[in-house]
Order: sequence, then structure tokens, then C-alpha cells
Amino acid sequence: MVLYVISVGGSLIVPGVIDVEFLKNFKAFISKRIETGDRFILISGGGRTARNYQLAAQAVLEIDAEERDWLGIHSTRLNGHLLRTIFKEQANPQIITNYIDDLDTVKFSESVLVGAGWKPGWSTDYDAVLMAEKYGATTVINLSNIMQVCAEDPRENPLAEKFSNMAWSDFQKLVGDKWDPGMSAPFDPIASKKAKDLGLQVAIMNGSDLANVEAFMNGEDYIGTLIKD
Repeated sequence: MVLYVISVGGSLIVPGVIDVEFLKNFKAFISKRIETGDRFILISGGGRTARNYQLAAQAVLEIDAEERDWLGIHSTRLNGHLLRTIFKEQANPQIITNYIDDLDTVKFSESVLVGAGWKPGWSTDYDAVLMAEKYGATTVINLSNIMQVCAEDPRENPLAEKFSNMAWSDFQKLVGDKWDPGMSAPFDPIASKKAKDLGLQVAIMNGSDLANVEAFMNGEDYIGTLIKD
């Protein structure tokens, strides 16, 4: 049995509209792994839902970073409820949204535990790191719509250098040390610092290719970026 902490990027859940096909495939994938004895902590991102609310608010009046963060946080909670619903038969009934109080009271004995955003200042990547710390996981799997970490934004430079392995110090130089709501870093700067301090490793990969994700879990060849010291 292995406990996996997976940060499920909102870009997978709601890339534009809700991606029902991804959710079906993801449920089948996780359910198959559960049958072998694995357990999962799933942390949901906000995706297009968060962006839409942030843009709508900004179109009406000027809002600060904290307000943008809260709109994103509530979007992750809606997506988290969606994940908990589709894993209803396998998941703890509680969605973790406070990573102090909730983790002191929740009794996690099921195959799946779902978490969402907590408070302004970081993304759900940080919440995934807190879950890894609480439950003793050594690896966080970060699933999004990118295959690997690149030296530059691949949308602007399709030939940007790709990394299969990175040290935390090199990754931190790439993403900086400040969090901004809506930033598209592969793993947020605040989460990166915490993960480095804890000695965690983080695997970045495309969540649409679940066969590739399974290859990583099985210790086989995969395409992605592994960040560790």
C-alpha cells in the first residue's frame, strides 16, 4: 500500500468548461489503484472557474490580491466538492479547507481524502505539501496541463529547454519567491520553499496522460519533471 498526495490542477478539472471525460478517466484510474491497496489525498485547483470569477470582479472594480485569492479559493472548494462527489463511495465525507483545525479532527481511514484551498497567500500546491507533511508522504504528484517544467513559457517559446530533473534551488530561481493569485508557475513559490524545507520531492506531469502517471507510480520510465534535492 502506498499513500499518494496528488495536486489535481484546475486546468484539468475545468479547462474551459468542466472536463467530464477527464473526470471519468481519473475516477477509473484512481479506483483501479485503490483495488491494489493504494490510498490517495487529492487536492483540487481552481481552473477556469477561478479565472472567470477573478476577471469578472476586475471588470467591475479594482480588487486587490487578497480578494483575487479568495475568489480562487472558493473555486477550488467547488471543484473539491465535485471530486469528493465522484469519489463518494471511496472518500472521507469531509473536504479539508483548514489545514490546522480540520487535520486535527478528521479521521482519515478511507481510500480517498479531498482537500481544497485554505486562505490567501499561496495556491493549493502549498496545501498538498501540508498534507504530505501531516500524513508522512515523501512525494507530491502535481498534475496539470504541462508535460514538463521548461526554462521559458512554452506558449511563447515552443523550443524552450525542458527539464526531466531539477534541484529545488534551480527551480526556485525559475519561479521566484513571491505568490500572486492566478500565476501559472508549475509549482507555486511558497509551496516550493516548504517542500524543499521538508525534503519532499515533487513530480510535475500532464494529468491527461494517466498511463504516464501510472508509469511514474510504478517506478517505470515516464515523461515529467522530478524536483528534489
